[in-house]
Amino acid sequence: MSMRPAPAPAAPPGTVVAALRCSVCGDEMALEARTLRCPAEHSFDLARQGYVNLLHASVPKGTADTAAMVSAREAFLRGGFYAPLAHALASRAAPGTPGTSGEGLVVDAGAGTGYYLAHVLDALPETTGLALDVSAPALKRAARAHPRLGAAVWNLWKPWPVASGVADLVVNVFAPRNAGEFRRVLAPGGRLLVAGPGRGHLAELADELALLDVDADKTERLDATLAEGFRLVAREDVSDRVTLSPDDVRNVVLMGPNAHHLHRNGLADRLAAVAEPMTTSTVFTVSVYERLG
Repeated sequence: MSMRPAPAPAAPPGTVVAALRCSVCGDEMALEARTLRCPAEHSFDLARQGYVNLLHASVPKGTADTAAMVSAREAFLRGGFYAPLAHALASRAAPGTPGTSGEGLVVDAGAGTGYYLAHVLDALPETTGLALDVSAPALKRAARAHPRLGAAVWNLWKPWPVASGVADLVVNVFAPRNAGEFRRVLAPGGRLLVAGPGRGHLAELADELALLDVDADKTERLDATLAEGFRLVAREDVSDRVTLSPDDVRNVVLMGPNAHHLHRNGLADRLAAVAEPMTTSTVFTVSVYERLG
């Protein structure tokens, strides 16, 4: 799938509006012109790009992706270096895979620019998608990533402004993992797709540039966190070797958590000094869970 940007939608799809809940009182909302409004008259205006911000508190510094991080991510993903992960997620979501009907709603928890959700929606032509992310700059892109996608700014660690049992599939890629909300918004028998860095992801870059370490026990902790409400049904590692230009190297570092620590031990200077292509490993772990009960 190409990195289209699609025209900004006039409004979120009806399925998305029906799934959203007022973040003040928890009631259903209706779309009136370009405003989402609940019966208690709490209202949320759609941004020009088509997303809605349901937050009513500021986000602590260092929590959300900045505009600069989002620009770096969009430029890096355009190079196709993480396309194998996008294709793996789409394959796991495709109709015919056990537990997927190809219809209904997909919620991407931590959707970023919508890159992965757009691939999943391409594999599910009868499905709509809801992109949730705490970064408004990211959702400006996500709202344009696919014509069957709606986007809402929200802090994933808080109870989500989404009705219970409305999603057939929840996707979570490199994002906060709120197990209770995963289970609550999924319909019985719904699936959860979780993707994160595997052992050795960007290892050569990490060694050369002294980047933040990838948690070696992250997958085991994920299983433990989800054990009460989910059953693991499949897991695969998706790996590749890629050669990155100096600009690609800078973008892959600047689009992630290291961007919040550029002045740690001179990382900004080391990045600026990269002048030759670098070859590194990409390793992703994709886990598929089924909601219990």
